Amino acid sequence: MSTSSQDAPQSAPAHPARRLRDPRSGRHYPLDPLRWRGDDGTPLLVSPAHAPEPADIVTADRSLWRYRAALPPLPPVSLGEGCTPLLARTWSGVEVGFKLEWFNPSGSFKDRGSSVMISALAAQGVDEVLEDSSGNGGSSVAAYCAAAGVGATVLVPAHTSPAKTLQTTAYGARVTPVDGDRDATAAAALRRAERTVYASHNWHPYFLEGTKTLAYEIWEDLGFRAPDAVVTVAGAGSIVLGCDLGFTELLAAGRIAALPRLLVAQPANCAPVHAAFHAGSGSGSGSGSRSASGAPAEQGAPAARASGPWRPTLAEGTAIKEPVRLPEVLAAIRRSGGTTVAVPEEDIASALRRLAATGLYAEPTSATAAAAVDHFAARGELPPGGTTVVVLTGSALKAPTATAQIIEGTP
Repeated sequence: MSTSSQDAPQSAPAHPARRLRDPRSGRHYPLDPLRWRGDDGTPLLVSPAHAPEPADIVTADRSLWRYRAALPPLPPVSLGEGCTPLLARTWSGVEVGFKLEWFNPSGSFKDRGSSVMISALAAQGVDEVLEDSSGNGGSSVAAYCAAAGVGATVLVPAHTSPAKTLQTTAYGARVTPVDGDRDATAAAALRRAERTVYASHNWHPYFLEGTKTLAYEIWEDLGFRAPDAVVTVAGAGSIVLGCDLGFTELLAAGRIAALPRLLVAQPANCAPVHAAFHAGSGSGSGSGSRSASGAPAEQGAPAARASGPWRPTLAEGTAIKEPVRLPEVLAAIRRSGGTTVAVPEEDIASALRRLAATGLYAEPTSATAAAAVDHFAARGELPPGGTTVVVLTGSALKAPTATAQIIEGTP
């Protein structure tokens, strides 16, 4: 049964002293949910936790809070997020497990991060937050704010899927369209963040604390072992970073023998992570903290950039030209021995149709990960006999216009 925001946490093992850390400078800050970036404008992480043993998992809790031993001690704001199916299938001759993240309460993986982030802010007495999103993140934050009794304003690009803005509005959030693309929306949010609490799924370190439970859950799904590879799509890269955090904690605790390779897909129309990875940029944890001239990076700006030109994509959830945590995403991929691929729009559309033909109704962003399996297999990145998990991030119910364009050929 889910735990409400009013329920106190069940007894759990003692937590090690944890802090906020800047992976670029090495600077540390007290563990404060109201702090979402460093003094120099760089994004932060929560310092590592000690991974739970199987016996530490609260199996009676059908939510990500079953891993509370590795989470900050908080009264959970939970809607039953996590515990999503891992479905064994054969895809283009490759044996995979599709992790169906649209079974989360608001319909996407973002609920993992929102649950922990909003739990932390609600515990601080916050009564109003600001978020910016291309859709799924905003509807997720709105859902958890509704559960916690916290007001929310969500900035969205003006072209955001009406299904996603309707869902966000239904939860009681105030939706504010912003002219321009996803990056223009983020810039508008940063300007407002000086005056209100910024609950950004791209910036807030507690969000990644929730996302890392995806790694713990895959480990549990597979009988407490790691897969050989995780195939995922990336926009801002929160799944990449969540898997890196979770599996790294499991490795440090001796729960797994090696990190799974992170095989990361982006649409070819907007692929800054892929471009930067193959250009060799941002390879170190401290890379990009200063501009090319040697001056400190502009406050609130990404620490590394990969130029386009980028075009609109069916996979709207990935259309982020300048990911805030680009150096960390690149480092996570390299640390795992992983790689990236840029997927053409026609392959995304084909994968969505193929998934639907097997009963899996994935939005185009999710279908990008399935399409990438073909590319990675052709490159020899998925040898026979390995264990591969493919993360399908959200339902096609969230993107009816793009899905209709693919299925029915509508303009």
